[in-house]
Amino acid sequence: MSKKVIIDCDVGVDDALALILAFRSAELEVLAVTGVNGNVPLDIVFDNIQKILLLIEPQHRPLIARGADRPLNGHTVHAHSVHGRDGLGGARIGRREGGGQWQIYPGCADELITEMVREHPDELTLIATGPLTNLALGLQTDREGMRKLKEVTIMGGAVRTKGNITPHAEFNIYNDPLAAQMVFESRLPITLVPLDVTHQVFFTPQVIEERVRPINSRFSQFVIEATGYDLNLSRFRRSEVPYLHDPLAVAVAIDPSLVRKEPLSLHVETKAGDRYGQTSEVLGGGSVDQNLEVCLEVDAERSLELFLSSLA
Repeated sequence: MSKKVIIDCDVGVDDALALILAFRSAELEVLAVTGVNGNVPLDIVFDNIQKILLLIEPQHRPLIARGADRPLNGHTVHAHSVHGRDGLGGARIGRREGGGQWQIYPGCADELITEMVREHPDELTLIATGPLTNLALGLQTDREGMRKLKEVTIMGGAVRTKGNITPHAEFNIYNDPLAAQMVFESRLPITLVPLDVTHQVFFTPQVIEERVRPINSRFSQFVIEATGYDLNLSRFRRSEVPYLHDPLAVAVAIDPSLVRKEPLSLHVETKAGDRYGQTSEVLGGGSVDQNLEVCLEVDAERSLELFLSSLA
């Protein structure tokens, strides 16, 4: 039986790759995709969800919904330098007649999430690949409903490694630390996929040339364009290597054996300062019980192979 899934995302390049993996995996049935402000502003996120669904052409039309356009507290930091102004690295997606690949939910993302969880109690997996604002809003409005989630897989945090937006903080958590703190303390059954493991799964020029380029599908072409790979120079234009942060979160939902997890309690720094947005271990479990399983080791080769299989 395939897992029923909701994907909550802030569609930049790696979110788009995560959506491709999720929709093209027989193990998952994606019922809904919700957008949250993060890599790019919410309007662009929502437009990108539709662009990627045009690319994927899913067999079953998912619901899509707009979520939070700002964090619960603090200010937004976008990642245009990584994902481009359009969030998709300038990748071209051929315009086809749109709308038949999705259904727009009239309410907000947190309303859709709690409504679907109550419709499918103890069956839904929520995969969050952006800031956790929508999840926190769902907890504020319907905590009992949210507790009917079967599992929550979150890409976020830097536990025993350095951050990627500051020396201490990972981008998604930094964008809304208060929301992250609320979610971590909610006692939802959470699997956290932090930079500790996502920084071990990435594309290299050799992988693009030998594994992605020969596939010659619309998905492989999207990967090449979105990651900024220059076929003439055989290198990435925007970074040394593009990490598969968000696809790894989806991969873990598909195959938990890809990672080794430890039960940890984490503190999220919500006060302004050098360590704002930091996720740090709490020795002894802390004052609030958490239900976090944190991924600390990954089979990088198998994870990459799982993603590549979705491009054929």
